[in-house]
Amino acid sequence: AAGMFLRLLSDVQWRAANPKWRGVTGSRRSTSTTADPPPVSLPAQAQVVICGGGITGTSVAYHLSKMGWKDIVLIEQGRLAAGSTRFCAGIVSTARPLSIELKMAHYSNKLYQQLEQETGVQTGYTRTGSVSLAQTQDRLISLKRIAASLNVMGIPCEIITPKQAAQLHPLINIHDLVGAMYVPEDALVSSANVSLALATAASRNGVHIHERTSVSHVMIQRGRVTGVETDRGQIQCQYFVNCAGQWAYELGHSGEEPVHIPLHACEHFYLLTHPLKEPLSSSLPTVVDPDGRIYIRNWQGGILSGGFEKNPKPLFTEGRNQLEIQNLQEDWDHFGPLLSSLLRRMPGLEALQIMQLVNCPESFTPDMRCIMGESPTARGYFVLAGMNSAGLSYGGGAGKYLAEWMVNGYPSENVWPLDLKRFGTLQSSRTFLRHRVMEVMPLMYDLKVPRWDFQTGRQLRTSPLYDRLDAQGARWMEKHGFERVKYFVPPGSDLLDLDHSKTFYKPDWFDIVGAEVKCCKEAVCVIDMSSFTKFEISSTGDEALESLQYLFSNDLDVPVGHVVHTGMLNEKGGYENDCSIARLSKRSFFMISPTDQQVHCWTWLKKHLPDDSNLTLEDVTWKYTALNLIGPRAVDVLSELSYAPMTAEHFPSLFCKEMSVGYANGIRVMSITHTGEPGFVLYIPIEYALHVYNEVMNMGQKYGIRNAGYYALRSLRIEKFFAFWGQDLDAFTTPMECGREFQVKLDKGLDFVGQEALLEQKQNGVYKRFTMFILEDHDTDMDVWPWWGEPIFRNGRYVGKTTSSAYSYTLERHVCLGFVHNFDEKTGEELVVTTDFINQGEYEIDIAGQRFQAKAKLYPFSSLFTHRRRKDEVELSGYQRE
Repeated sequence: AAGMFLRLLSDVQWRAANPKWRGVTGSRRSTSTTADPPPVSLPAQAQVVICGGGITGTSVAYHLSKMGWKDIVLIEQGRLAAGSTRFCAGIVSTARPLSIELKMAHYSNKLYQQLEQETGVQTGYTRTGSVSLAQTQDRLISLKRIAASLNVMGIPCEIITPKQAAQLHPLINIHDLVGAMYVPEDALVSSANVSLALATAASRNGVHIHERTSVSHVMIQRGRVTGVETDRGQIQCQYFVNCAGQWAYELGHSGEEPVHIPLHACEHFYLLTHPLKEPLSSSLPTVVDPDGRIYIRNWQGGILSGGFEKNPKPLFTEGRNQLEIQNLQEDWDHFGPLLSSLLRRMPGLEALQIMQLVNCPESFTPDMRCIMGESPTARGYFVLAGMNSAGLSYGGGAGKYLAEWMVNGYPSENVWPLDLKRFGTLQSSRTFLRHRVMEVMPLMYDLKVPRWDFQTGRQLRTSPLYDRLDAQGARWMEKHGFERVKYFVPPGSDLLDLDHSKTFYKPDWFDIVGAEVKCCKEAVCVIDMSSFTKFEISSTGDEALESLQYLFSNDLDVPVGHVVHTGMLNEKGGYENDCSIARLSKRSFFMISPTDQQVHCWTWLKKHLPDDSNLTLEDVTWKYTALNLIGPRAVDVLSELSYAPMTAEHFPSLFCKEMSVGYANGIRVMSITHTGEPGFVLYIPIEYALHVYNEVMNMGQKYGIRNAGYYALRSLRIEKFFAFWGQDLDAFTTPMECGREFQVKLDKGLDFVGQEALLEQKQNGVYKRFTMFILEDHDTDMDVWPWWGEPIFRNGRYVGKTTSSAYSYTLERHVCLGFVHNFDEKTGEELVVTTDFINQGEYEIDIAGQRFQAKAKLYPFSSLFTHRRRKDEVELSGYQRE
């Protein structure tokens, strides 16, 4: 923000150092009557066109040019860094709850530190450190969880007392604090100048930068970017990068084929004061007071303070464009609560003179995470936008990952949590975005408890059974816009209480989920799993089989009616998707994937399937309601409803056939439950859904049937050591690393994507291993619960993080799943992880700074499976071979 006032000065110095640009941007602001020099004309073609000259656009240009791509044009409709980058508060903070965000911020910090030396542009980088305050125990726990992550990444960080916080910053009032977190390496910079420094380095590396040029639309032909249309002519290009900040949504919708980029701007306020009588030292740490909803940094001897109010004001919904963002209307009434919060935290500021209240736009996304990656509909169209007011902290790292993605085809880290493809088109409705960002912005500083459910934009995609389930006490969560049941509140429970179970400790649904799990193990439960992604792939000849054999790691040439668990791997052998495929006939296949795979998997298949008119791929997610019948009595219920024998002899495990249930026919029944328990999933054409559900519930009465939700499902799958895509498995995890070698056709002599990487791992060993941990000395009632992302220690050394966890009602213990690595103590290089390495270690899991002993296992506890194991429970047999 300091950059706002230093702006003209740095502009002038920087342009003087870059004479070839004077033609582009020369003295536009001078009042003299001399004519402007003619603008430099745009090139007719380029490899890459980047739209947006703020922190993200210049970072992408900088990193692409560093990686050797030279033929790049960066276009900015106003002046460089004159958008929301200019108004950015200038704080670089690494304390982020999500590990990919933490890595981006850490990289940005290191990058900005050396930029001045690299470019000669003064960025004002000052390492001040930051102090995050906790007014409640829950806030302190959330800080301790973040601190645990920072420490294992080698970023200095400590949890300190209120007294220590006061020593770090003399103005802080500490009477209501319970603790704080100090991150000494956090910094301040002038964000506009960081952009100019990145632009300077990029332009020295050959990037052409054109200001005062606006993109009217992106040209796309046959699903590929071919060029851009600007107000100064066309540029042919192979790649387009949308870094247009709050205009990214509009720009995405301006092409012939829309690219949906779900973000929406809100007003963001901060105030600037005159210097104090004794000006504040420039080395004082930034203060974040999330419970007070504010942040405070020193600014030229005075204070800059802003925050995230409870009632944000969305902006620009009519899409009117303004070239350079001017300061919006001051609104003191609106800023009032944040101002009083500031004065409570620093009473010494009472007498201070306020210089101005800045009101600038800031873009937010539906899930508080930024948006990056390639468009699912247009090849070569990349996006980096929606920074949720952390654009400066993420800009460096995000630009690096996007550049890697473009140059190598994939980034060096798992960025799925930020991938544009996590959204469908449905999150692009204006009304949805407007309502959701009004909820998201206050959440920036609300509690970061695990498993947050948004309140807005709900009941968008629902199963035909929604009202029936809701009337029976269903409590809902949302995934990819689809409503799914968490658990059912029994009649007579205190409903209100359960909706507010936002805690780090034992939640109040504990016994309810326990009863659902018990019913799955002893009788039969019904879970509506309609949200799962469902595709059908068929062909007139053998094209479907041949294509799928190449794209999937397991052998799909099985007899009709068999179901295969398989992975869709990338060249590195990592999971792009993990799914079950049923062979419906010689030439057609039915594929079941996780809910959030709908866009990602479709895009991957479209990209890799041959362009063959004999081959059809259809998304049938909406055509079927899926009912999961879990438990030993599921066989009895289905036998009675279908008048067909359903026992293991007649209907073996991992089998699929079409049959009638009740009056309804054409129902696909699969003997698989995604949990390792016995049972079936029924794929029911939606018009029969209500009938079949009613029949199942009526028939099931005598077998003790009840409804269950996803929390029960999670507990069952985790105690059975089942990995789940998007949580445990990702594009950097191979079947070899998670005990799934038996799901790979390496010995069949068939080519498939990722095969070479797997053969190499088979020969040389793996560098990480999926492991199950049973917490030993953890008290479920009294201790903080593990959720995911907790550091794992082996013999006192950090070896990895947990990826998911749940309470196992069978073991009466918490179970965590996660990957164990092996690092050389001296060099830090990764070593092979053997079975012995796992088995011979003493393990601890760090939950919010407290370490608990854990027992490591490479296979599920056999004592869990006292029920008669089916002779071919393929899902588990692979683990027993260890």
